[in-house]
Amino acid sequence: MAVATTSLPVIVLTGPTGAGKSDWALRLAAELPVEIVSVDSALVYRGMDIGTAKPLPEIRARVPHHLIDIVDPEETYSAGRFAADAVALIAAIRGRGRIPLLVGGTMLYLRALTAGIAPLPRGTSELRRDIDARAARAGWPVLHAELARLDPQAAARIHPNDPQRIQRALEVCYVSGQPLSVLQRATRAALPEPPLRWALAPERGALHEALALRFERMMRQGLLAEVARLRARPGLTAEHPAMRAVGYRQLWAYLAGSGTLEEAVARAITATRQLAKRQMTWLRADRAIRWVDPQVTDAYESWSRELRRELVGFWPAAALP
Repeated sequence: MAVATTSLPVIVLTGPTGAGKSDWALRLAAELPVEIVSVDSALVYRGMDIGTAKPLPEIRARVPHHLIDIVDPEETYSAGRFAADAVALIAAIRGRGRIPLLVGGTMLYLRALTAGIAPLPRGTSELRRDIDARAARAGWPVLHAELARLDPQAAARIHPNDPQRIQRALEVCYVSGQPLSVLQRATRAALPEPPLRWALAPERGALHEALALRFERMMRQGLLAEVARLRARPGLTAEHPAMRAVGYRQLWAYLAGSGTLEEAVARAITATRQLAKRQMTWLRADRAIRWVDPQVTDAYESWSRELRRELVGFWPAAALP
């Protein structure tokens, strides 16, 4: 089914981890000519398949997916690079007469697209190791308190137990001498027009239970062996951003001799739930988000109809029979 126009809106389907975004995206792909652009900071890495719930090769062969398996885990993939890659992909997808569907829950990536991202100074591995060592001694909440003194606005947006973002905000302060929040204010959106944004928001208790079951399933599928293979890579360390992903970080620590496997699994499940909470906090601040409870009867069908109504002005073929 071809779409005659290249001005179709960008569709965003986001929400906390484990909410069912990928399943809904695949259902939509069976109905409309969409191509999926991943908005997930872990799916970009090769070799990280089980713990990221990466779509299977046969699914990706059937439905076009982008920004999956594009870098090695030793590399760093930034929000700025994502924004540039996503803008180029959106143009190419529209050029093929298809609909760009952005799916994922990495909120910094979404912000880079919809609000822009400042050109920030690069840190160094030595500086990151120093911050990590201080956190190991004093705890991340102490470093968060330091960030609150240096950049109160950034600290207000960052949870005291979010090490990756605390580390990056401190890096910017140390390297540039300016608060991250000051640099971010001088930004503009990467997309010329705002996308249509929906977020799946399951009830909290149901989501927490689903996240625990999902992680236990990943363990049965061989996640521990996957992390062991990653640890065997000569250039990869626990300090690389890829290995800070939830699940990978806790199992890496277990393989390095920290605690029991049961404790590592429990920590990973807790970290996954904390990630979902942070994602919801980000999303609630976005007034353009339209919320969908995926557990409501016929929730997908209602969303699909609403989406089609939005598309009709650009593409009459979206109209329901």
